Amino acid sequence: MGLATGAQLKAALAPTSFFGAGYAVDESGVRDSGPMYQEPSSAPASLAKPDCTKLGGTSWIAITGDTGVSFAQNDYANKNTSAEMAQEIDVFRGTTAPTVLTHLKKAVAACPTLKDEDTKTTAKVKGATTSGIGDEAYTITVTDPAWQNGSTLIAVRRGTAVVTVLSTAGHDNGAASAKKLAAHVAAALGTKAKG
Repeated sequence: MGLATGAQLKAALAPTSFFGAGYAVDESGVRDSGPMYQEPSSAPASLAKPDCTKLGGTSWIAITGDTGVSFAQNDYANKNTSAEMAQEIDVFRGTTAPTVLTHLKKAVAACPTLKDEDTKTTAKVKGATTSGIGDEAYTITVTDPAWQNGSTLIAVRRGTAVVTVLSTAGHDNGAASAKKLAAHVAAALGTKAKG
């Protein structure tokens, strides 16, 4: 089986109906690599001194500096609660996907905190290996007393793909909603994004 293209990966992203009442897609965050493959990165980021602020954004997997051959992503926002949920799938060649998870763990270990440019406060970052989703998974929790709710970021590897999600929904720093979204996309990868 070949590697899925961005156009194929789009089908594995959770649909609008998954997110529930009040959520709408943020059109500015809808992107994919289309029907062709892109050249993967040959210059990964410094994992000893990563750009920790990337953990505050939707395409946070970029903190590793690893880029795949294809991707698809979108973001959803809730107009009633200002909660945000984002999803992305990146596909890598060969054995790169497990390496991306290793790089992510190293980057998070080098980022115990990150500066929130909006509130000018310091958020705490914690990472933990997660079981029960995909081939391997890693969960990052970002919290700040200045925020109404923290955010949960989950990376799930399934074969050569890495699913990354972000959620601020709920009153648990987005933990339950992030896990549900990550599991949904990882499962959909097996059925909808055949290469």
